[in-house]
Amino acid sequence: MKRKLEIIGLCIGWFAIIGQFVLMLQNRQTDIPEMVIRFFSFFTILTNTLVTLYFTASFFKLKTVPLKWLLSNGTSTALTAFILIVGLVYQLVLRRIWNPTGLQYIVDELLHSVIPLFMLGYWFFNLKKDDLLPKPIMNWLLYPVLYITFIMVRGHFSGFYPYPFLNVNDIGLHKTIINIGIVFAVAFIILISLIVVGKTVIKNKQKL
Repeated sequence: MKRKLEIIGLCIGWFAIIGQFVLMLQNRQTDIPEMVIRFFSFFTILTNTLVTLYFTASFFKLKTVPLKWLLSNGTSTALTAFILIVGLVYQLVLRRIWNPTGLQYIVDELLHSVIPLFMLGYWFFNLKKDDLLPKPIMNWLLYPVLYITFIMVRGHFSGFYPYPFLNVNDIGLHKTIINIGIVFAVAFIILISLIVVGKTVIKNKQKL
């Protein structure tokens, strides 16, 4: 069952990521190098790529660096938390200002709805004790820290911010910092919640 879910996850993931890349390439308003940088400036793309690489590395049992790091303790829990944030931010903040159609609609739903829920289900049914170790899970908070740092620094010089709630030029530094704080608070709450829920799930499995 686990391997079946992994191959489904990697197929859906790569289809959505490649599909989004092709769509962005077709509709680009800048040169290709800048478009590629902007493509990978979206937390949605980066996180879906990490999730898809996780499924790929797990299914094919890849041991090479850095893919083997994705199979280390706590990674599945951290990735589940971050992909859930992708879904939540889209549903609560971005969906009302974005009305995609055609292939773009399909890709958007995969990236922001289907894959987050799929990853949550995969995590729930394949949970192990090592997936709930607090230290390696919390170490993953470095990922959004580095992401935000990159976006803010590059945005200052390029003027491009991938999300309206991070656009300092439009909403100001104070509101941007508040928005960043809210996202980090939600990330921390989701991580803690997954650890608590996960421990309960494992205890219940042991009783069966």
